[in-house]
Amino acid sequence: MEHFNPLLQYNDSPQKFFTIGEIMLRLSPPNYEKIRMASSFEASYGGSEANIALALANLGVDSTFFSVVPNNSIGKSAIRMLRSNDVHCTPVILSSPEETPTHRMGTYYLENGYGIRASKVTYDRKHSAFSEYDYSKVDLHALLQEFDWLHLSGITPALGPNCRQLVMDSLKVAKELGLTVSFDGNFRGALWTWEEARDFCTECLPYVDVLLGIEPYHLWRDENDHSKGDYKDGVPLQPSYEEQDEIFQAFVRRYPNLKCIARHIRYAHSGSENSLKAFMWYEGHTFESRLFTFNILDRVGGGDAFASGLIYAMIHKYRPMDMVNFAVASSAIKHTIHGDANITDDVQTIRNLMNMSYDIKR
Repeated sequence: MEHFNPLLQYNDSPQKFFTIGEIMLRLSPPNYEKIRMASSFEASYGGSEANIALALANLGVDSTFFSVVPNNSIGKSAIRMLRSNDVHCTPVILSSPEETPTHRMGTYYLENGYGIRASKVTYDRKHSAFSEYDYSKVDLHALLQEFDWLHLSGITPALGPNCRQLVMDSLKVAKELGLTVSFDGNFRGALWTWEEARDFCTECLPYVDVLLGIEPYHLWRDENDHSKGDYKDGVPLQPSYEEQDEIFQAFVRRYPNLKCIARHIRYAHSGSENSLKAFMWYEGHTFESRLFTFNILDRVGGGDAFASGLIYAMIHKYRPMDMVNFAVASSAIKHTIHGDANITDDVQTIRNLMNMSYDIKR
């Protein structure tokens, strides 16, 4: 029986979204405790691509997730959570010990920051089922042929050579089939080096339509003489409009296939209070969003919420300024929600924040 999402019953979106990535078990000490003080942990599930599929499904987008999890209670629980949020999980592989010898699901531990103390993540994901699986057995043409949009991130290729090949093959097949492709570099220093990430993610750029973030990529001023440096050298983490526009223009000159580039800028006033805004290049122009300031309940997944907000707005053909403001508002709202994903099932809630309307709605 085909999975039915009741949220799609009155949805006017024709787009079918697909993403590939690892889902992990997240363990967090309660009440902002540190791990060394904890006697219990709160369990949930997360992972960049899963977070985006979950956020879009809650907003009514037809979303499908592909991953590999061990065929045990932990793997089944993670998939059950996604299905409970209307994410299609039919392609997910429940692997056997023969297919993934270590037969485990990746885990990460999160210490939520408070005040001047920043949040901290500790990974325990080496030799996960997702990283051990042989993806040469997967028919990517059959997997992707019914979809309109593919999203990938730079986290997946960091997990091993087989995952790098999966990402590159998926990019090429998606372009053959005419899907819109979005890619978020999402550098994780605990998984690979900066240069490794830049080398691989730069290879992905010719296949990308929507680019989220401007790192980790090589953008040499002269491809034949790297001593002349990268266009991004010296650009601050919080650039001016002019500085960001110059970088966007350099990307588009080098990769004319890019239809949209967007990145959010974070201002960390403390571990508990941040501000966000974003820049976006679209249809030949650079747009700058409003600045949103908020208190943080849970910061993890803020970038994924930005990505899902932008994808939602593009699928629904918002005006450019509304696209970038909706994306930042999605991220801001996520910071007020426990867990990895933006579980907001009312688009108007995000639009109200986008328009900076904070009154109670009755």
